[in-house]
Amino acid sequence: MSTLFPGFETRRVATRGGAIHLVHGGDGPPLLLMHGYPQTHAIWHRIAPRLALRFSVVAADLRGYGDSSKPRGLPDHSNYSKRALAQDMVEAMAALGFDAFRVVGHDRGARVAHRMALDHPARIVKAAVLDIVPTRTMYQRTDRTFATAYYHWFFLIRPAPLPETLIGADPEFYLKSHLGARYAGLAPFDPLALAEYVRCFVDPATIHATCEDYRAAAGIDLEHDEADLGRKMGCPLLVLWGRHGIMERCFNPLIDWAERADNVSGSALDCGHYLPEEAPDRVLRELMQFLP
Repeated sequence: MSTLFPGFETRRVATRGGAIHLVHGGDGPPLLLMHGYPQTHAIWHRIAPRLALRFSVVAADLRGYGDSSKPRGLPDHSNYSKRALAQDMVEAMAALGFDAFRVVGHDRGARVAHRMALDHPARIVKAAVLDIVPTRTMYQRTDRTFATAYYHWFFLIRPAPLPETLIGADPEFYLKSHLGARYAGLAPFDPLALAEYVRCFVDPATIHATCEDYRAAAGIDLEHDEADLGRKMGCPLLVLWGRHGIMERCFNPLIDWAERADNVSGSALDCGHYLPEEAPDRVLRELMQFLP
């Protein structure tokens, strides 16, 4: 991984929920980067070294992903709730000496960032979410277009061991098929990063844990969201999404996030779902304008 994050230090930080694997480097205000499914912190390799010129950057693997802990899911999936994953990251950042920080999340990591801003408002200075709208909104507006493009939302939540067994029959095929089915195919992925995704995903514990992430989203996460209706993120929020993705086709990201945050800005970028790898220069420019 050193070739993907030159000059960064690799650490494994203990939290009450398990150990979080991360890399960190740079100097300046602290900045946490969180990835999505089915990836790892490697998604930030084209952006993190340049962000580190101005920020103390931490790129972490979520619980259940990469080289972070992968506990067996509880019956109610609560140990993979976004609340639990957000708590992991808050504790990891505190262990590094950062009690308040900026956060950027892509995909699942953006859902963790949303929950983090609600549960730990004093810790989040600014937040950016990449290519999502709120989980509750997406489920409420499910239609044929969304369900077809995001079929995995409904496949992965099936009770264990159905999706685990099917994915586990050929996890590398599943991973590459999933990544390659979006707008840009597999072309945007650096071979080293793709190999890292494969290395981590073929672990049966990762397959189970990532299913648990989605099971939590369809259950306990929605309960938490329902309980927080009317509460808004107090920090400034940047929303970026791919013009050639499902957010553009099925949702209104700025309007949808204005229902959840008081100070929202952002725009569509000329790419698909994997913004940090498909359009790193544009993402970097947007973050550099927003985060300071």
